[in-house]
Amino acid sequence: MATIPFGIARLDSMIGGGAPSGNVVLLTGEAGAGAREFLYTSAAMNSVVHTDPDLFDLHYGDLHEDAEPPPEVHYVSFTADEEHLKEEIAYTLSDDVAASAIDHLEFRNLSPEYFQLSPIPREWYLGEAQTIDDLGREAGHEGVLTALSDYLNEHAADNLVVIDSVTDLVAAISDDMAWSDITLVMKGIQKAVREWDGLVLLLVNEESLEPTELGHLMDAAGGTFQFHWETGGSKRARTLVVKEFRGVLSRLEAENIIRFETEIHEGGFDISGVRKIR
Repeated sequence: MATIPFGIARLDSMIGGGAPSGNVVLLTGEAGAGAREFLYTSAAMNSVVHTDPDLFDLHYGDLHEDAEPPPEVHYVSFTADEEHLKEEIAYTLSDDVAASAIDHLEFRNLSPEYFQLSPIPREWYLGEAQTIDDLGREAGHEGVLTALSDYLNEHAADNLVVIDSVTDLVAAISDDMAWSDITLVMKGIQKAVREWDGLVLLLVNEESLEPTELGHLMDAAGGTFQFHWETGGSKRARTLVVKEFRGVLSRLEAENIIRFETEIHEGGFDISGVRKIR
């Protein structure tokens, strides 16, 4: 079965090249523990493989024989514009990797749909004061969940789509969008991605959810990666656990791998060590 690389070389090498295509993977955990950096690195490396193969080889190395990088990488955000996302990626990866990746990334800013029913002034998320004509055009804007679904329908087939982040949707729950609406869309994505044969990464801050809400999202994903801080002596370390993932978790269990120690360097998120059952 073809796999789509996560863009994390050591992880990909241990699980057969990456994620089996046709999957949704939830990236969740504590703030700052590495989930966002994982997302940025995955999007960047799957872009750099197309824009600068030599740079990709320097930071990633050889692709697994079963791995096929997606032809397109799409980055969807509900609250941030393209310039902000470019800056964030540049904070995580070296300047050359970030610049090369941005040339290939397709950004979709859903801020207008996300904020349209809020009390937030339009110039805050559209960048300029609005005229009467502008307001008339905005009156027909679709809801944010519909806009997300339409974008995925158009662009997710065979490609990598990263969604940053489900936490923003949780914060927008209101009379117009209930938690049940969010979970239904997530389950719909899980069903549709099998036909799209691509890979969708969903970012969520675990601390913003109730346990049952996190469980709903995990049920709507094919795999869940949890990122946590661990403290040993005077040092804090980021760790990654593959909570569940059919076809992937079994490979790690066969090697008795229970946890990855991680780090962030100029090549982005990386695996620095592996903890095994002794």
